[in-house]
Amino acid sequence: MFEGGAADLYPARDIDPDLLESGRRLFAREARFVAGVAERGALPADGLPEIAFAGRSNVGKSSLVNALTGRRMLARTSNTPGRTRQLNFFNLGGELMLVDLPGYGYAAASKQAVERWTGLVRHYLRSRASLCRVCMLIDARHGLKEPDRGMIQMLDQAGISYQVVLTKTDKLGATELMRTAARVAAELAAHTAAHPEIHLTSAEKQRGIAVLRAALAAFARSLAAPAMAMAEGPS
Repeated sequence: MFEGGAADLYPARDIDPDLLESGRRLFAREARFVAGVAERGALPADGLPEIAFAGRSNVGKSSLVNALTGRRMLARTSNTPGRTRQLNFFNLGGELMLVDLPGYGYAAASKQAVERWTGLVRHYLRSRASLCRVCMLIDARHGLKEPDRGMIQMLDQAGISYQVVLTKTDKLGATELMRTAARVAAELAAHTAAHPEIHLTSAEKQRGIAVLRAALAAFARSLAAPAMAMAEGPS
């Protein structure tokens, strides 16, 4: 089992142990399901800062959410691609909202279903005031595919900051994984909304989970600081 460190990021860098502990504490807090949304009008009111998880069908979004929160059954997982057909909201300790988006690129779905999911996700990305960052999951075995590039374009157009997370890294050898990460990083370099670091994860082996927790905790902390300053008012 991986404890978290430089090998879980591309490019590799050392991780502050205090930040790792901060991430552990945040994701050890209660995580509860809030809502499953299939229509625009059913979105919950804006409130907590939101971090959404996007990716192709069967990329492992639900598995990653479960691994991050340490709950096996928080987000539903399935061997059937396209099972997540709504936006699922999870409240993390009253501090963050995690949002599991419908998977894209599911060839067996009807054209009408794809249009409905795509329209819902596009509306969410463009209009959600609480949305602060998207974790865009990419299967390490395949790298960026055309459906991923379509999502990148959607994120760029919405002006949303996004963080690429390679999943299922346990399925590759170290050399092949570094080559894939390098190719993805090179393509992302042209996109200003893309965070330059790539997380290397495996929900099954717990690789990279601690480091991703730390990154999201640091991001949550950066959001909380201005809010606290505004609440306190001028000195």
